[in-house]
Amino acid sequence: MIYGNQSLLLYNTFHIAADCSYFSEIRSEDEFIALQKEPLYQSNEKLIVGGGSNLLFTKDFNGLVIRNSISGREVVKEDEQYVWVKAGAGEVWHDFVLWCIAHNYGGLENLSLIPGRVGASPMQNIGAYGVEIKDVFEELEALDMKSGEKTVFTKEACEFGYRESVFKGKFKNKYLITSVTFKLSKHPVFNTTYGAIEKELEVMGVKELSIKAISDAVIRIRSSKLPDPAEIGNAGSFFKNPEIPAVQYEKLKEEFPAVVAYPLANGNVKLAAGWLIEQAGWKGYRKGDAGVHKKQALVLVNYDKAKGNEIYALSTEVLESVKAKFGVYLEREVNIC
Repeated sequence: MIYGNQSLLLYNTFHIAADCSYFSEIRSEDEFIALQKEPLYQSNEKLIVGGGSNLLFTKDFNGLVIRNSISGREVVKEDEQYVWVKAGAGEVWHDFVLWCIAHNYGGLENLSLIPGRVGASPMQNIGAYGVEIKDVFEELEALDMKSGEKTVFTKEACEFGYRESVFKGKFKNKYLITSVTFKLSKHPVFNTTYGAIEKELEVMGVKELSIKAISDAVIRIRSSKLPDPAEIGNAGSFFKNPEIPAVQYEKLKEEFPAVVAYPLANGNVKLAAGWLIEQAGWKGYRKGDAGVHKKQALVLVNYDKAKGNEIYALSTEVLESVKAKFGVYLEREVNIC
């Protein structure tokens, strides 16, 4: 069913008051195929949303917004080492992670408490605390937005990069992801070296390491420094951590010895965008209802009734400020609509 003139306030975690001309929610592949036959589908620009956790609406959307709510979880294959779990694109990501942990399927524990839905995970190649989706990804199924034809995308076909995939590039708005299959471990290798996980595990008094303990530690860390979208509008990390050549990093370090950075396998260095933004003086900044979070400078927030273009304007000021101070250009991670 297609509804006219729908508010999108409840469908984006920034809590931006924007409207769309038409709105439809689909819960199965068959519903999407039926929707494609509707004249309003064929005559309008289309936007797929899930949890709306990586979107910033800067204006009303003059077209059809389709909310992907395809659910389902199933084990499709397993052997002595691994289990392959297929999840509907509309599954809430954190709920799915907790379900995997409850079944002792390892690999997603470091990605606990990330907002959004399963379908967005390969689009963004989401990552946290040393783990990215590409590390556990097997394949995804997607329907062509024009023909409805189903295509299976392998890891190679997705062309994963840092918070990137073909679905943010050459195939943007061309496919509706319906399911994602993950290859998870029955005998997980624990990843605790990134960030403050080991320290948090000590604070928790964990004696025996497990994927549940790691998940609990990640949840505690994220909850302590990241705002809950249910309380303060935000889309998590607004900017990507920039990657620069090692030569540029060495020059930067001479001027700023405390710069936070991580060496990469390709010889480049990844900088902590949050540190750059904080050092540029933006942490805790507020103008009207648009601001930079007081605990994590990487997160832009809507305290109440900020407009999307106000958040976007603030992000531009942050970009220009960091560029002027450090000679480093930050890239927005959030999708701008």
